[in-house]
Amino acid sequence: MSEAAINAALRRLGYDTRTEITGHGFRAMARTILHEELEHKPEVIEHQLAHAVSDNLGSAYNRTRFIKERRAMMQRWADYLDRIKVGADVVPIGRATGNAPG
Repeated sequence: MSEAAINAALRRLGYDTRTEITGHGFRAMARTILHEELEHKPEVIEHQLAHAVSDNLGSAYNRTRFIKERRAMMQRWADYLDRIKVGADVVPIGRATGNAPG
């Protein structure tokens, strides 16, 4: 699925893909949270997100690499999203203007 298709769906949901969020923005957000908050290794995250990863054999899209770690990571991701859904561990973030909530 292309980023254009995701962005079109976001626009149909009422989001402005020029100023609020984009399809790639979700990927970047997930990658950041998985690494910074949930402390997963970048190479495992990149394989899960199907992004090009350079390795010795050139098999960047090998879907079986890190499969056990990826399963555990995705379970932690699901648990993280469930906690957010019920309102736990939510950290308010200021808008893009740089104004932090006070």
